[in-house]
Amino acid sequence: MQEVATLGGGCFWCLEAVYEDLRGVLSVESGYMGGTLENPSYRQVCTGTTGHIEVVQLTFLPEVIPYSGILEVFFLIHDPSSRDRQGNDAGPQYRSAIFTHSPEQHETAAQMIRELDAAGVFGGPIVTELQPAGRFYRAEDYHQGYFRNHPYQPYCRFVVAPKLAKFHAKFPSKSKSRGESS
Repeated sequence: MQEVATLGGGCFWCLEAVYEDLRGVLSVESGYMGGTLENPSYRQVCTGTTGHIEVVQLTFLPEVIPYSGILEVFFLIHDPSSRDRQGNDAGPQYRSAIFTHSPEQHETAAQMIRELDAAGVFGGPIVTELQPAGRFYRAEDYHQGYFRNHPYQPYCRFVVAPKLAKFHAKFPSKSKSRGESS
């Protein structure tokens, strides 16, 4: 049985590159969620006025990678204690968010946030928004598979690649490219 997860943690190119390489993930799409404008464009979302967040929507096999594993990777590859900013990417469209697709996903995410906060893992409180999934708007085609298609583009080399390397270092056996095949 397949499941869907929707996550926002800065630029969607970063999240997409990592999740495309995670064993058990069948597909990843970059897009927008959480705003008020119907069918927003990248240009509109970048104004920070639509309320949308850049997100990735994953389809995954929970028997290969449980939802808690999806979240474990999420909290590794971005700073959930940074409000409206990930590195040089600043604005409300880059805020940290988990959009849940079931009460079970909501409880798993809430519990993980409580545990990470209690452990003081990030040196500050987690500001990740936790809310039910709304309508997903797929981003423009040129955003899909961006790192895969443009690995030598400067942003990819200096921002996306280090996040992918961090994932590979922490979870080598969960990587499609570094571990066992999925």
